[in-house]
Amino acid sequence: MPDHAATPANSSTPTAGRRAVKAVIPAAGLATRFLPATKVVPKELLPVVDRPVLQYIVEEAAQAGLDDVLLITGRGKTAMVDHFDRRPDLEARLEEKGDPELLAAVRRPGELAQIYTCRQPEQLGLGHAVGYAESHVGDQPFAVLLGDEFVNLAEPLLPAMLDLQSRTGGIVLAFFEVPPEETKRYGIASVEPADPALTDLGEVVEVTGLVEKPKPEDAPSNLAVLGRYVLPGGIFDAIRRTGRGSGGEIQLTDAMGLMLKEGTPVHAIVYRGTRYDTGMPLGYLQTVVQLACEREDLGAEFRQWLGEFVASDAGRRT
Repeated sequence: MPDHAATPANSSTPTAGRRAVKAVIPAAGLATRFLPATKVVPKELLPVVDRPVLQYIVEEAAQAGLDDVLLITGRGKTAMVDHFDRRPDLEARLEEKGDPELLAAVRRPGELAQIYTCRQPEQLGLGHAVGYAESHVGDQPFAVLLGDEFVNLAEPLLPAMLDLQSRTGGIVLAFFEVPPEETKRYGIASVEPADPALTDLGEVVEVTGLVEKPKPEDAPSNLAVLGRYVLPGGIFDAIRRTGRGSGGEIQLTDAMGLMLKEGTPVHAIVYRGTRYDTGMPLGYLQTVVQLACEREDLGAEFRQWLGEFVASDAGRRT
């Protein structure tokens, strides 16, 4: 359980006007797509150059003012918490070597946020995982950040989502456009124009329905749910009333759909910035290459090597 707990209030308590200050990161999955690497090393700690995926996500939360972060962990994933702990022995060694830049990099994870943990004993879906955050969050609105994708910090998404949720008191999602043939990989939304008074926050739409991983011919749009949510405390009661859905799991999409049917407003921001998806090997490799190319310290040399490799016989092999 979390290191401290809040007492849940009535789940119907309106949350308009209250801005979320806590983030929840579900990270208990088995990451079978990355086996055998993830047999021991959590997928969330796979490095993107010299920082693990999870650090990028916590940095995104911290940038938005969410400095209270709950990790929903699973068996064999304690190393995720260790990454955000201090290492006095290592820090002392770096001080002795006179390496202030590397010392600052090592200390940075522990300075980003207060990290709390909760164990999910069985992986029964995203809704099931989020439900374990109730004692930590209580009846307050909170953000959920999935542990395998993040956005460019120069093109932030969460601040506008948090502002939108504080105005409406409901559910706020983020969407991105996908090719029609990829709708079967995502939760897909049906939408209509939002109140013009909300559009100062970005490309805001009102959500009228959600479908989990529809076939292209059944998809109501090409707007897919990005792994960022801002939810009211009432989501926990909805999760308890949600049966198993797609894949035999308790889906967060289904719980949100239940709240939508019962009158909770659901809005979304269509994100046009850069999204990095590390949930599958191809997306992970693309993220590593893209961010390596953008690094000031090694980008130029890496881009030169990459161009030469692609042009060489080795780079053309299939």
